[in-house]
Parts: sequence; structure tokens; C-alpha cells
Amino acid sequence: MPKASRTVESPNGHPDHPDHRRSRRRPRRPDPARAKGKGRAHPNGVVFEPGPLTEWPPSGMSSQEELTLGHAMELVSRGVPAHKGHKRPVPHASDHYYALYTTSAGNQTEESDVANLHDSMTQLMTLRMQGGGAAIYPWETLEQPSFAFFYGQQPGTITLNQDSGVTAREVDLARIFERLKELESGLEDDDEEWMYKSLYRRFLRDPDKVMNPHKGLEKQITDLIMVLSRPDWIDFTNPKNQVVTRFIFDPGHGSQQQYIKFCHQLVLSMELDLRINSRLHGEWAKEKLLPQLPPTIQWDLALARRWREHVRVEGYGKTVEQINLRFRLKKRQIKMLRRFAQMMKWPNLGQTLDKMKQRDMEATLDIISSDALAFFSGLVLPGSTFPFLIMNTLIDIDPDKATDSLAMMTHLHPHCGFQYRNSYTYWTAASIVGKVLAPTCRSLAGWVGPARPTTDLGRSQIARVRSRRPRQRMTPEDVQSMSERSDPLGPPAEVFPVKEYKLIAPDADDIVDTVRIELLSFKTVPDRFQEPPPMPKVFDATVQFAVDGVSWPMRLTYDVSFISAWPCSDGPHPLFFDYVFQTVKADEIMNIKDWGGLYGQSPSARTSRTSSNAGPHTASSQEQIDEEQVLVVEAFGVRDNEVLARAWCSHWGLSAVVADIRHTCMACAIREAYAATLTVVILVDDQEYNTDD
Repeated sequence: MPKASRTVESPNGHPDHPDHRRSRRRPRRPDPARAKGKGRAHPNGVVFEPGPLTEWPPSGMSSQEELTLGHAMELVSRGVPAHKGHKRPVPHASDHYYALYTTSAGNQTEESDVANLHDSMTQLMTLRMQGGGAAIYPWETLEQPSFAFFYGQQPGTITLNQDSGVTAREVDLARIFERLKELESGLEDDDEEWMYKSLYRRFLRDPDKVMNPHKGLEKQITDLIMVLSRPDWIDFTNPKNQVVTRFIFDPGHGSQQQYIKFCHQLVLSMELDLRINSRLHGEWAKEKLLPQLPPTIQWDLALARRWREHVRVEGYGKTVEQINLRFRLKKRQIKMLRRFAQMMKWPNLGQTLDKMKQRDMEATLDIISSDALAFFSGLVLPGSTFPFLIMNTLIDIDPDKATDSLAMMTHLHPHCGFQYRNSYTYWTAASIVGKVLAPTCRSLAGWVGPARPTTDLGRSQIARVRSRRPRQRMTPEDVQSMSERSDPLGPPAEVFPVKEYKLIAPDADDIVDTVRIELLSFKTVPDRFQEPPPMPKVFDATVQFAVDGVSWPMRLTYDVSFISAWPCSDGPHPLFFDYVFQTVKADEIMNIKDWGGLYGQSPSARTSRTSSNAGPHTASSQEQIDEEQVLVVEAFGVRDNEVLARAWCSHWGLSAVVADIRHTCMACAIREAYAATLTVVILVDDQEYNTDD
């Protein structure tokens, strides 16, 4: 069943942040007696055929009728996505730490909110630890948050881990690569004696070889874990070490020992990975072992898996110069890079593609840089390095000297972008500029572009973007109550009055065409926030809009997120009255200030011309309703409308659900906002984001 997820790791041992809002309430019914089962369903004998609803109550039904649970589920819940929260412990951490996940399902189709890994060029950003294939749940991947579920369908969006006495032997390159070559055919687990000798005579010292040699698979796994747990190996959990090809790219200048150390660690990791996944190692034992491995060992296994899948040893000897490797992904990666450059409208496209073709013929693509070696070899650890590997490879191949100014981009500073040749700007999908401008650009391989140029950056210049963490936070209680808080039927009951539901729809015909992006501007932050040269400068970003002829600057202050709504089926669906919302056109959003009360303004200061789903609430509950009311922004028509809505969200620090009304009805989008404790929904109308206009 399709799943979607978001992951958060948070400390639980500290007092609440003063900006934290209380846990979001569950929907309520006006008469508590209903929740106790008092009242009676009155079926009128009318049989309703399955199909999209066009009115509420349905034809032939009175608003005074009460539905049974089964009938209510048929009319209200059919095809509605269900959202469930999960709180899971973090291995090797104290009980004060936990991981929060969500899973969604239930629209009776194969659609989901997740971008296709192949189409988005993000296959190498994720790795399922147990077995091959795609991850089913977000906690199955090594990288957290899981990039298997990270990027949403809509551009710029995302979706809703005593000393044994065993030591390693000193080995030379020839022995290491001889074994790597052998392991390409798999582990010799059908020959216990050979499996023991190949490990302990070459790579490990068995302290019990006389009295009790370690011939059992479990003992060998334990020994390899103990050896790889020693502190003198390379720690791939450190982001600085996650471009692994830097350890083997240039071994000729005093770093041959580092090359040997890397390869030694690699071969031991492969020995361990193959034993863990051996047919002799039961599934139950494997499921129990993998989550308990130290993070450093898990990343060692990820490196081993990438090497085994994508690298082949063609020749070897005792020196680095004798090592000859073949990269199985190279042809695919060349096609991917060419397509990436074309889709991003790379300013120096012709010369860059010619240079890539020339270097491919000369077999020198992988010696351009360590980033290029990683990209073309496929030796890419899961996580956030891949977007920088593909873009840095493109920049390194481009023969234009102007690219020298773009040489300092790194995954260690992911909130960044750059301008090239005054033609276009490009932004990481992780940066707030990329998230906001995405509707007008392509979203590919973790990058958003080509975006409009700016006069505030040099002809070719990198810009790091400063932004604040939003005040909106989910609590563990919010996650664990997600299902109840977003139930399409409302609170549990024995009967469900028809009058408590309403069929809602946006006004998709009244399209706003008075919004246009005017400027993308950047202001250098004070020197005390800058790093010394040659590190790129840090900027505050602003997008200026013309709204009906009036200029409105929107500072991208907060690093908010935009959640791609999970698709529903058989919609539109009725909405329970206690899911309160207001609608507003994109060009009216400028008049709304402090939606949700994050800054403590009174409700009167936040009013605007809207339609609402207000129900029969008491005055005492009105303040909480004002804080939880969902603002539905109708951003149909030109893409600038959605950019304006996203910029407004960043300006005020409000994350939002983005719903394409051709795939997700308005009611389901509002319920997903309630599930995620968000107070903004942006509605779009299946815009063709990636056209060439």
C-alpha cells in the first residue's frame, strides 16, 4: 500500500520552547450525547450509487437524517486518505530522543504524494538497509529523514536512527583488491572452511583459532563488527566524510596510506554486509541485528552496498597506479547529466556537452574532480550529498572560466544557490528560495531552476541564504493523535447527522491574473554573521511582487516547508463541520497578518474577506478556533500566484499543504493540514510547471 512520510528527530528531555503551541485539539461534536451513542439512524430506503458527490445532502436525503457508521463511511470516507503518526525510539540514544514519522494511505489508487525517484533523479540519495528494492516505510532507510519519501509530487515540496581481542591484519592493496574482485561473485557461504580462511588468514586475527576457531557465521559477524567499531577508521556518519571519493581521488600526493585505509575499511565492510545478508543468516536475526548496529557500522554497510552494486575491479597490483576500476553506472550517469543540463537550460550548454563528450571519449571524466568521480562511479552515500555532486560535476566539466567562482558549493551548507553568467539563478530544493520559486521552475536532482536572475549578485556568484526556524512545531502528542485529529467522520459516534457535514469546493473559475513577480533581491547580512573568504557570502532573500499594479516585497524570513498533499479518490468529499477554514484569493493574502496568532495579534487584526466553514461553537472556544482555523489560498491561474502564497508563508513562518485540486479535493487537503498541525493550504490547478515558456 502506498505510503508517505516525514521524519523528525527531537529531544524530549527539555522544557517546551516558549514558541511551542499546545497540542492541536481533536474535532468535536456540538452535542456530547451523540458521542455516547444516543439517537437513532433513520434510513429512508434510498440506495446511493457510488460516484463523485455533487451536492450535500445527496439527492433524496434530508439534512435532518442520521447516518449509520457504515453508511457514513460510504458517503464521507470512501477514497479519503488516512494519516497515521508513529513515535519510534532512536537506536543507541537515550529515551529522551525519539523519531517521529507519518504514513498515509487509503485512496484506492496507486498514486501517492511522493516524487518518482527515477524522474526526480534522486535514486542515489536513499538506501534501504534490509534487502534491496524500494523502502516501504520511512524508518527502513539509512538516511534520516528518508529521501525515499522526501520530495513531493509538487515542485519545491516534501511529503508528510568489552574488547574481544579480534584485530585487523596489516594488508596491502593487492590483497584488498583481490578479495574485492572475489566478492563480486558473492560470499562463499556454501563452504564453511573457505569462508573462515578467506577472512581470518587475510584480514582478521582469530584469538581462539587453536581451541575454538570462529567458523560460525554469527561469530564472524560479531568479529567484523568489533573490528570496524574501533575508532581509527573513517567515520562516514560525519557529513565532512560523506563524499567518499575524496579518500581515493588523488592518492599520488602523500595520501596513499589514506587510500589503503579506505579500501581496507571497504573490504571489511563488504565481508560484513555479505554475511549479514547471507542465506544462512535468518530473516529474523537480520531484522533484529540491523537496527541495533552502531551508526558508524551502518554507514560502512552503505558504502559496501554502493561499491558492490556499481563498481567492478578490472585490474590490481601492489600500487595505486595498477588499480583499474570499471563503473557500471557511468553510461547512465552521462545521460543523466546531459538531461539535467538540458532541462536546467544551462547557460553554456553547447560547450559543456561538447567537453563532456570529448572527455568521455578520452575516458577522463572520472579524473576531473572527486565530485565527478563520485557522480560517474555511483559511489554516493545516501543523504544530501547527491545534489551537490551532480551540480559540481556539471560546473567542473563546463570549460568557462566563470565557473571558477562557483567552486565552493558544499553539502555542508545546503541552503544556497548561485547565479551563472547573469542568465539564470539555481537554488537547492532545501533552500527557502528554491522552495518558494519552485512553481516557476523545474525541480530536479535536489535543485530548483532555472530561476530569474538578480542584480544583487555578481555575474557568476554563490549565495548562501539565511533563514530562521519556523515557530510551528509538532509535538509527539500531535503525531500520535494524528489519525483521530484528521478522521473524515469526526469523533467516534453511533450515528452521524447529515447536517454536520458540508460539501465544499474552491472557486476555480474566478482566476486571479493581477499578480506578477517583479524582483528577486538579496541583501548581504552583517559581517559578524559571515565566514572569512573564500567562503561564499550569506544573504537575506526577498521576492517583490506587483499585485494589481502595487509593489509588495516579501522577505523570505523563515525556512518553512510545503507539503505535497496526498491524492484522494472518488472526491469531492464532505467535510465535518469542526474542521474550520477560511478561503482567500491569492491577491488578497497581502492583507492577512499573523495568521494563526503566532505573534499574538488579536483575531480582528487578522481578518479578511473570506468564506468559512464556521460551525455551532461557543464563545469560549472561539479563540482556539481562530488559532487552528485553516487558511485556504486559491492560487489558480498563473504560477506567480502560488509563488506569492509561498513567499507569504515564508514571511510569516507558516508551513503549508499544497494540493492540486485535480488529485486532492479541498476537504482532504484541509484534513491533511489538521493532521500535520498546519494552518495554511495552497490550492493549485494541475499547472504544467516544467514547460519551456
